Amino acid sequence: MYDPSTRTGYLAWQFGQATAQRLERALRPLDLNLAQLRSLVQVALTPGISSAEIARRSGLTAQSMGAAVNALVSRGLIERGPHPTNRRVLELRATDAGRALAAHAQRVVDDVQREMFEVLSADEQKTVHALLQRLVEHSFPESLHLADPQDGG
Repeated sequence: MYDPSTRTGYLAWQFGQATAQRLERALRPLDLNLAQLRSLVQVALTPGISSAEIARRSGLTAQSMGAAVNALVSRGLIERGPHPTNRRVLELRATDAGRALAAHAQRVVDDVQREMFEVLSADEQKTVHALLQRLVEHSFPESLHLADPQDGG
C-alpha cells in the first residue's frame, strides 16, 4: 500500500480542494459559488459566449453550467440573446452589474490566492505558476481559452 501524500497528483488535488473551499467561503458574502464565478468571468471576458462553450472551457457538465447561468440571469448579472447566425445558440453578455461584481469577485479571489501562496517567495510563486500552466496546457488546454474572440460559442 502506498502513501498518497507521496504522489504529486494527490498533493495537487489536495491544494486544489483547499483553494476551492477557501474561495467558496470568501465568495459566499457575494452570493456566488465557483461555477457562477467562472461563468460570470467568462461572460465578462468573452461577450457573446454560449453556456455550452463555458462548460467546455471549465470542464463542467452542461447541466451544472446551466444552473450557474440561470442563477446569474435571475440576478440580472448576465443576459441571454440570440446568436446572429445560429438560432439554436443563445449568446451571453454581462450586464453593468455583472461586470462590476466580476471585478469585485476577482479582488476577493486575488486576496485568497495571495493568502494561499504567501508561504512561497515571489520567485517560487512564479515557478509554481509556470509549471502549473505547462501542466494545464498539456492536460486541459481548452481551459486556458478565457477570452478567445474567435470562439464565442
